[in-house]
Amino acid sequence: MTTAERPPRSQASFALRELWGALGDGLRALMRGIRRVTARPVAALARATEAVTALGWIVIGAAVVSYVFAFGFGWAEFAFIAIALSAAMLAACAFLFGRATYRVTVELNPRRVTAGDRAMGSMAVQNTGEKTVLPTRMELPVGEGLAEFIVPRLAAGADDENLFAIPTQRRALIVAGPAISVRGDQLGLLRRTTRWTDQVELFVHPKTARIAATARGLVRDLEGQTTKAITDSDLAFHALRSYEPGDDIRNVHWRSSARTGQLMVRQYQETRRSQLLLMMSADRRHYASDEEFELAVSSLASIGVEVISEESELDVIWEEAKLRERTPMTLLDDTCRIQPVDSRYETLREFARIAGARLADPSLVIAVVGSIASNRELHGLSSLYPGDTPVIIVRTAVDAEPGLRKVGNAVVATVTRLPELAGLLQRAGR
Repeated sequence: MTTAERPPRSQASFALRELWGALGDGLRALMRGIRRVTARPVAALARATEAVTALGWIVIGAAVVSYVFAFGFGWAEFAFIAIALSAAMLAACAFLFGRATYRVTVELNPRRVTAGDRAMGSMAVQNTGEKTVLPTRMELPVGEGLAEFIVPRLAAGADDENLFAIPTQRRALIVAGPAISVRGDQLGLLRRTTRWTDQVELFVHPKTARIAATARGLVRDLEGQTTKAITDSDLAFHALRSYEPGDDIRNVHWRSSARTGQLMVRQYQETRRSQLLLMMSADRRHYASDEEFELAVSSLASIGVEVISEESELDVIWEEAKLRERTPMTLLDDTCRIQPVDSRYETLREFARIAGARLADPSLVIAVVGSIASNRELHGLSSLYPGDTPVIIVRTAVDAEPGLRKVGNAVVATVTRLPELAGLLQRAGR
């Protein structure tokens, strides 16, 4: 049916739809035009209102309410209140004027310390402009604290330096910065901040103990260690056997074949290069106290540093990440980031299985856990690995007795103080 033959009702509906579509397009075009026109004023208003603090908004709201009562109901008392509040806001605006021309430098010395050592920081402020800068308040977040400094009036080219101490009693990754200059009134109605620096990291490493290498993996080995597994290609000769279809012809021992009259091929004992898997469960449900958790981190770091120093192969993991093991320093840096977590793994075995799935097969496993980890979980962890893979579990328990015991295929070393770790590992390695 053509348009001319269309019934009147259909023609009216078609016309309404066309009109509605045209109105919609017009409204959308109008909104886009309004947004383009108002974008800059709105952005400028947003920047201006950023300086208003929570107390400032309360004062503005109280002033508006007071004006409503003053002019709406003729109450002169509210007029005085409105005028006083408005005057306070106007006076506060005067403290925002002025432009600082600073160069701010934040330095930490040293950048890496051991828990308990002293660390200092400095913040240097220089006026790089050609005019004198009025006194300014500087704020510098340091870890969970906030350091405040008053920078005096600085002439062109003048500078000012402030020193501060950093608490390093506990292992942590302390972030200093950014340094922020603050302009505002004494009442706290308005506050304008300017960021001058980036964040600077201070690594507070855990305390570590010197560990003597043991014969079960914490040693440097160039040719590997033989195992009971038999393979057709390796270094350590084991025995001869009859040839079977599919055997590599290069493994045929021709002299024995000529003497016996049948083809004989060599068998070898499989050799493995030491590959240590060092893991720590940071699940907070396994630890009785923060002190116990810190002992676990120190144990992990002590073992890892020794293995890296001996140039053995190493993988270090915890629930959230795999630690860098290129050098002792990178490992210690990463241990600063270990924190108690609510683990997404139901058991230690599941954690070890999933987290270690993409890693090389270990020749030695050392797991660090807390005192609340049950024997059932420790047994499940030890059963994950073959019988020829030694498993040592370092169990930190501040209020227990140090010692060794067997749980499944694992040797459990209970450590109550860090100096005990070396001797217990030495005994466990036997």
